[in-house]
This record gives sequence, C-alpha cells and structure tokens, in this order.
Amino acid sequence: MTRLVPRLALLVAGLLAVLTAFANPPLTVSGAHFMRDGKPYQIIAGDIHFQRVPRAYWADRLRKARAMGLNTVTTYVFWNAVEPTPGQFDFSGNNDVAAFVKAAQAEGLNVILRPGPYVCGEWDAGGFPAWLFAEPGMRVRTRDPRFLAAADRYLQRLGKELAPLLASRGGPIVATELENEYGSYSDDKAYLGQIRDMLKRSGLADDLLLTYDGPDLLANGTLPDVTAVIDFAPGEAKKSFETLARFRPDAPRMAGEYWAGWFDAWGGKHADTDTRQQADELAWMLSRGDSVNVYMVHGGTSFGFMNGANFQGNPSDHYTPQTTSYDYDAALDEAGRPTPKYLRFREVIAKATGQALPPVPASPPLRSLPAFTLDESASLWDNLPAPHASEQPRSMEAYGQSYGYILYRTTVHGPFHGTLYLGDVRDYAAVYLDRDARGTVDRRLKQVSMPIDVGSGDHTLDILVENTGRVNYGPHLDDGRAGLVEPVMLGTDVLTGWQVYPLPMDTPRTLRGWTTAPVAGPAFHRGHVAIDTPADTFLDTRAFGKGALWLNDVNLGRIWSIGPQHDLYAPGPWFHRGRNDVVMFDLDTRDKPVVRGVDHRLWSDPAKQP
Repeated sequence: MTRLVPRLALLVAGLLAVLTAFANPPLTVSGAHFMRDGKPYQIIAGDIHFQRVPRAYWADRLRKARAMGLNTVTTYVFWNAVEPTPGQFDFSGNNDVAAFVKAAQAEGLNVILRPGPYVCGEWDAGGFPAWLFAEPGMRVRTRDPRFLAAADRYLQRLGKELAPLLASRGGPIVATELENEYGSYSDDKAYLGQIRDMLKRSGLADDLLLTYDGPDLLANGTLPDVTAVIDFAPGEAKKSFETLARFRPDAPRMAGEYWAGWFDAWGGKHADTDTRQQADELAWMLSRGDSVNVYMVHGGTSFGFMNGANFQGNPSDHYTPQTTSYDYDAALDEAGRPTPKYLRFREVIAKATGQALPPVPASPPLRSLPAFTLDESASLWDNLPAPHASEQPRSMEAYGQSYGYILYRTTVHGPFHGTLYLGDVRDYAAVYLDRDARGTVDRRLKQVSMPIDVGSGDHTLDILVENTGRVNYGPHLDDGRAGLVEPVMLGTDVLTGWQVYPLPMDTPRTLRGWTTAPVAGPAFHRGHVAIDTPADTFLDTRAFGKGALWLNDVNLGRIWSIGPQHDLYAPGPWFHRGRNDVVMFDLDTRDKPVVRGVDHRLWSDPAKQP
C-alpha cells in the first residue's frame, strides 16, 4: 500500500493539471479566427505594465480593466529591472511578474506576455539593461553573440517564472510576443528565428506566438509560422486591417496596439487625445469581430530614472526624453481613476459583446497634504564618492553605473575666452568653474558646446551630467551610452587628467553634511510630513528646477520646470502613518523650498506651451 501512495499522488496531480487546463483552454488559430475551446474567440485586451504600477494596486487596476469589459490584459516585462547586473535576477516586489499574472487570472483575465528582449514602451533603452552598453561595439537586436547570450540568459530565467503559467498548463498566459515591432528596426529573419528559438527553449512559446508591427512593416518583422498583429493610431483602423488582409488573407485580424492616447515629453504638451474618435473606431473594430488591444488601458508611472526617449535620427529630429508620468491620456489615469474615456469604452464594449459587465470598483482615496518645508540641505560637493582616474572621460557604463548623474572633474588653465566643447553629451550637462555655475549643454536642444570665460591661473572644471533617459525608439537605440562619450575641448585643446565620480543616487540614506543654513549650487533638500491616514497624492514640484524626488527612500521620478509635468504621483501605500521623509535633489540653488500634496494634476497650461 505504501508503494501506491506516491503513484496515486502523481495520478491525482496529473488529473488536476488536465482539469485545470480544460477549464482554461489555450488559444489557437484557425483561418481568420482565434479559437478557444472549439469556438471563435475575440480578444478584447488592454496594456497595463505591472512594473509601472505599485504592487499594492495591481488588483485594483486589473479589476477595473475587467469592469471595462476586457477579457485579456497585456504586459511588458522590462529586462533592465529584473536583471540589474549581469546574471543577478530580481523577481521580488514590483518585479514579481508571476504574482501579477496570477492576480490577472484571479480577476478572470487572460494575459498576453510581451517579454522582449526589446519592448520600447517609452522605457529606458526599451528595456535593455545599461550594462549591455559597457561592452565596446555591442550591437543590440542583432546576431552579435554577446547580445544573444545575454538575451538567452534572461529569457531562460524568465521562463522559470512564467512557463508554468501558460494556458496549456492551466495558467492565464494565452500568447507571447516575439521581439517587439522588429520591422521598424530591421528585417533579419535569422535574428528573429534565434529569439523564437530562445522562447521555445524557455517554454514561453509553447502556446500562441505573436509579432507586433506597423502595417507597412509586416514583411520585415514577422515569420511565416508566427501570427502577425498590427499597431496603429486612431483613424487608421480601416486601412491598417486592409493592409494586414493583403499580407495574410486568411489570418486573424487583431490590433496589437491601438494607441488610445499618447505619451508626454519634457518641454512639450500633455497629451489630450480624441475620446470620441477612439470610441467610435473601437466600436467599428469590435462590430467586425476584430480582436483589439487598447494601448494603454492604464499607463502608470516610470518611477525613478526609468523613462525613455525618442530620437529618430533624421536631420529635423532631436533627442526627446519622456516624462516620469506615463499617464498616456489612458482610460484609467495615472492614479488609477476611471476617466470619461474609460466610461465611454466600457459602454462600447458592453454593447458590442452584449454582456453585463461587473460594477466599476471604487478608487483609492486621493488627498491633499498641507505645505511643508524642506528645511535641511546637503551639498552635492560634500557627498562625492571616491573618484575614478581617467585620462579621457568615459561613459557612465564604463564605470559600472547605469542611471542617475555622473561628475567629471579636471583642472583648466587661464586666461581663456572661447568655447567649451562637450560633444554629444548624454544627456544634460551643468558646467561649473570653481563650483560657480557657468552654463548648461542640453542634448534635447542639439547643443554640443557653450561659451566660457576662464580667469588667469588654475581652476577646477566640473561637468555634472544627467542621464535623462536612454533612447527607446529609433536608430540611436544602438548606442545607449550615457555621460560624456567624446573628448572635451577648451578651444582647440583636448582636456585630460579627469577625476570621475559616479552618482547613481540609489538612496538618500547615505547623504551627509545636512545643515539648515543656505547651500549654494546642486544640493539635496530634506523635509518631513506627518500623515494620519496614508493616501495617494500628487506632490507639487513647482518650487524646483531640475532633479529628482524621494519619498521614504523611494525615487518617485524626475522634476523639470519646463513641464508639462509639475507634480509627481505619490502612491498611498508608499507613505507611512506618522513621519514621512521627502528628499529633493535640484541642480539649482534653493533655500528652504516648500512642497505640498494636491488632489489634482498640475500640467502646464497648454496655451503657454510651444
């Protein structure tokens, strides 16, 4: 009898697995239809990037997606967040993708997985880890053996987390994306085949595999045995599906990304898109039986230094970093509140499906906070780490750094009156002579140099460079180096003998030299606010110039007075009952700045924007 127990246990486990898979059958393709359980299946989906949403709010956002009428949620996995250093993986906390997938299943949602290795997503380097760019000549998204080895290691490790959650194994993952919009980048089918093989070895391609591309780039970005879906903007549905039908006449029709909103860039306007147009087009697609994925149903936040940048590379284009807010003018706003767009989409989906939808859940409370002063300051100059000696300045990655700021210091000899050349600075440089601010060089404005006057004798030249966000889309994706990447010249002289100070600004806990006296130049400013009941708020950043803000040691994101974002989303779960610490870094001199929490957004006035 005792010998039979293990066998019985295995038999029961096997039966349970079969029953679970039967209850949640995988998607297949039959001609022009997705099929499930022998019947045509219409995917009605929306993107939520789990790493952009506080874990405590995953269930809230998923429940609201289901209440809008979605049957599927789509999510990226940002490689750089789960493998911050080579071979060291972190699937804890907000990176716990398996927990997110299980939470989606608990809400009755399928999942479409978009693991990359490249994802775009207005995220730093499109999700590529910064350490890739420390490799001289590394070419991402190619058959460079170094890149392929790193991508394979990542995908195999991700498979351990998620392969057991495919629909064929009883989980909610009904499809996996192969690469992402590869047709916009290149057309190397051998490369696509190698990524597909990696996904197969990981177990993530055992069910349905998809490619996403613009309609005119389908031939570049997919493979004959992979289902192709299309990405397009409002107003383009009819012609986009016609293009897909010509490319694959007898294949499912799906909008992989229907861009029902748009992202914001520093110095631009906050996106305000046409809800009526989007709702009408969504209704048209659903009435035809097309499958649709709304990008985004909830945008969330690119917390910390994780925003990306666009740079197409043509002569009329320029480097354009995105804001911390990824509100996206989405159906659920950055704080997860239903917008008029959400309610309109919900009406459209309910009418198209004929189903009674779940009630819309109540949103977490959003509160104001009284003004409080950041009355302590610590100079950046007093908080420099041990330097690296370099004959020439090198990129941030060459010193083992991924994000934040980096300071380059050398001695210059005067007198001199002329030009300081920094080259293709990555991405924003503040220049100081003997700690006196002399000017800035902004990649966004195509600046490579600045005028400078140097008096007689020796002087300390400091160049403080901010990585404002690596390019996530366009040909400049290839070179993700940050900091200074060219020789620095004073007039015609190449400057040498540098001391380089990496400043990743991972945490403000190690800062020293706090004082209540005024501090000139780049500095950290600290204050405290007492909370009786933690709740969401938007921290008003209008008192600051350019920098970043930490709440209880969590980097909420960037600040830049050029807008359009003049606040930072502060989630309630990240506050403490009682004392809360707020630390701000600012490049400009500030004397006891004031912060407050508000219950509404502080976008720039559109009438005053370029």
